[in-house]
Formats: sequence, structure tokens, C-alpha cells
Amino acid sequence: MVTPFGEDGGVDTDAARRLARHLLDHGSHGVVVAGTTGENPTLSDAEQLDLLRAVKDEVGGDGLIVCGTGTNDTRHSVALTRASTEAGADAVLVVTPYYNKPNEAGLKAHFAAVAGATDRPVILYNIPSRCVINMPPALLAEIAAENENVVAVKQANNDELGPIEGLDILAGNDEIFLRTLEVGGTGGILVASHVVGDEMREIYDAVASDEVERAREIHARLEPIYEAMTVTSNPIPVKAALEMLGVASARARLPIVEADEGQRAAVRAALEAHGLLTPA
Repeated sequence: MVTPFGEDGGVDTDAARRLARHLLDHGSHGVVVAGTTGENPTLSDAEQLDLLRAVKDEVGGDGLIVCGTGTNDTRHSVALTRASTEAGADAVLVVTPYYNKPNEAGLKAHFAAVAGATDRPVILYNIPSRCVINMPPALLAEIAAENENVVAVKQANNDELGPIEGLDILAGNDEIFLRTLEVGGTGGILVASHVVGDEMREIYDAVASDEVERAREIHARLEPIYEAMTVTSNPIPVKAALEMLGVASARARLPIVEADEGQRAAVRAALEAHGLLTPA
């Protein structure tokens, strides 16, 4: 989920509560707080934990609460994982260390240290477009085999989407949500679910009921929305969409900025074409 910010630039935990409830009321089985879409690189640890506690207090028990605890500093990731576990996270999402570009031995040591800091399930997060390095399926399987509580991967490498021994596969990009389910994946950590969550849940339920053709029809209908969520860097478009729909503010934290006029027009056009907004 996106992180709502107030007029003073601080995290708006009241708005976060409302957004978490909105997401669960519109198809999501749970929420991820302080992930990529939540602008976690610019959240302080205190802000992240306050956000987690607020969302846990609002929807805990009604859905799974996952907290993003990965950084490019293993000690920091370990500390944040421990703190998030104590604050009530049901699971943690741990991204590949970015910028410092560790080799495979370093990646394995990093994830082992983080997994050892919690008794909660750990979801790996493979997103080479943001982290420079890719974790291939063989490496992901090794990490799972060596760490009992590493149970899933959010796969944001579309080219390597497929089953991985020992791991649940979660779609890391909206456009591969259906394909993930078709190859045996168990769900997705998604962006467009902020806007068309009910229909994305229909895709999930249709595949679970072996109604794949129906799922494909819904997927085709949602493709323009998926495209609109990528007109510029995430979470700029989805925050613009949420503001247009009256769900949450589009305010972001630098270096993320709000959508410009052209980007807003592209988002609005997709929402109008989908019947979510009345044409101006």
C-alpha cells in the first residue's frame, strides 16, 4: 500500500488506517506496509513502525500484515526486522540489497541474517530493475532451502517467472498477476489493486475455481489500468489515481514527486475509460 503523507510532510497514520481498510474491503487478502509503493527508502524506522502499528491496530486479524524490512545494510535490515516482528508484522518482505551490489555469497549471508532475526515468514523480493542485480531461480531456491522461514518470493523479473522449489511465487508486477497464477503462483503484491482491487480478486478467485478463460477476460479488461500505473515511476501514478477517486492524497516525499499534468491526464483517461470516473 502507498504511504499517505499529511500537509506537513509527515506520515498520516489516520489516512493509512482508512486506506488499509479500503484495500481489504476491495479484494485484498492483506497489505504490505513500507514496501516500494510505500516509499520506504524515505521513511525513518520510527515512521515505518508507527505505520505498521496503526495498520495492525486497524485491520489486524482481518488480513495479513506484511512489513517491508529490507535495506542495503544487513545490520539495519536485521534491526528493522526484529522491531517489525515485535510491532506485530505477520510476515516481512525483504528486498535484494541495492546499490552496493553484493555477490551471491553476500546475498545468501544477508538473507540468512535477516531470516534469523524473526520467527515470522520471510518473503524475498527480486526486483532487478531497481536493485541492479537479479537473483536467478537457482539462487532463490538455495536461499529457501537454507532458511526454513523463507517461504515466498515477490518476483518482479517477468523474464524468469516460473515455479521455484521451496517458494510460493507472488507476482511483483500487475501485468504478470494472471500469468503468475497460471504457472502455479499463489498471489501477488500489486499496485493496481489500490484502484481495481475487486476485479483483481475476481481474477484470483476465477483461477482458483478453474475458470481460467473468465480470468483472462478480466485481465484483458484491466490492461489499460495496469499501463496507466506505469506512465512514470511508481507510486506516482497510483497516488494520482487515489486522489482522483477521493481515497487518499497524492502527496509524495522527495525525491518522489506528484504526477505532472500529462501523467495525470493519462491516469484520468484510463480511470474514465474503465468507468471509475465520470468524464470531465
